[in-house]
Amino acid sequence: MRNTQDSVFYGVDRLTVLTCIILVLMGWLNIYAAVFNEEHQNIFDTTQKYGKQLIWISGAAIIAFSILVIDANFYTAFAYLFYGVLILANILVIFFGREIKGSKSWFGVGGFGIQPAEFMKFATNLALAKFLSNQNIIVNQQFRLRLRDLLKNYKNTLIALAFIISPLVIIKVLQDETGLAIVLMAFIIVLYREGLSVNFLIFGLLAGILFVVALIVAQITSLLVTLAVIASSAFLFIRRSRKNLVTVALVYSLAAGVVLTTNYVYNHLETHQKTRIDVLLGRGTVNLKKEGYNVNQAKIAIGSGGFLGKGYLQGTQTKYDFVPEQDTDFIFCTVGEEWGFVGSTIVIFLQLFLILRLIFLAERQRSDFSRIYGYGVATVLFFHLAVNIGMTIGLMPVIGIPLPFFSYGGSSLWAFTILVFIFVKLDANRLLILR
Repeated sequence: MRNTQDSVFYGVDRLTVLTCIILVLMGWLNIYAAVFNEEHQNIFDTTQKYGKQLIWISGAAIIAFSILVIDANFYTAFAYLFYGVLILANILVIFFGREIKGSKSWFGVGGFGIQPAEFMKFATNLALAKFLSNQNIIVNQQFRLRLRDLLKNYKNTLIALAFIISPLVIIKVLQDETGLAIVLMAFIIVLYREGLSVNFLIFGLLAGILFVVALIVAQITSLLVTLAVIASSAFLFIRRSRKNLVTVALVYSLAAGVVLTTNYVYNHLETHQKTRIDVLLGRGTVNLKKEGYNVNQAKIAIGSGGFLGKGYLQGTQTKYDFVPEQDTDFIFCTVGEEWGFVGSTIVIFLQLFLILRLIFLAERQRSDFSRIYGYGVATVLFFHLAVNIGMTIGLMPVIGIPLPFFSYGGSSLWAFTILVFIFVKLDANRLLILR
């Protein structure tokens, strides 16, 4: 592969590309194992999922090459257009889409389906990066401030949040795709890298903890424990001034509000969502043949693999379809059963290596747009990795999101390809700027 300055591949980070290719190929082999049967052993059979996945992989390769051919400035110039088109597509799918598994969020194209919500991730990332970087240019020219100073401006912070929340609401409310909607919340982490106060993140985490505690124990007990913790912290670590006392009172009021509204929020969730929370928290008696079946079978499959696994195509849990959705949301179960602890570790290592590599590349960018976009890519991949594996081993509720570059599905594979390779192109363009 030529890598001269006039080559399409000039400046392309080979480690990132190679890692993506390895993950895709490993995923393809695991999809084959997940749906394998004696009657259809040809891995290139396009009537089977693994054959269809090969078509998606071929399409992803074409998409990746096309992204590298296009000038990097194209993605900056048309960031808002991508965002607007994908917002419109996610609305139109409600009227013209195909209903699959109770959710009308797919456009039918022949025997294949395209889910526009998947592509909202890269569009939101582009729009958010452009907004923040454009504001930074204006601020630097006029006031010589840094981007972290910009995010202290509440108006700009609210606009940035609107870029994230708008598609989230559309995907959740109109399409009822909870998993894909929640993924967009990961972009909030990008704002902290750019200067948003960490206090918001801390309060968000504490609110989540209080929500869980209030579900497990009585509300009155939760309120008393919350009051004791806040009061003790204020007494030990905060100077007793009027301003600080007001702050403590405000924090307790917000915390009390979270506790008191927990039951209301929980009771207004859909039945399957409440069931998943109950299974995760061990509330009441979990029926392992009904609501607890998926997670229980996933644990059995992963645990049965032992240290080295049962061998490729030898997994009994996988072969006899005990694990639902084992080629998509629960594909990590196939890895755990057939490849064991060693294989699972390799897959997780490759995923983490890709994420850390993207963070490294983001930090070396010379433009705010590229840096912000790069952190957005890394954040989305990490969220997918943590939630997907977390739900298969019972540490997180089942919300149904794919393992990056691994799970079956054309929409997710193409969306991840676009998401990552736009950044690969932006990073390569960094060298052209230096010429």
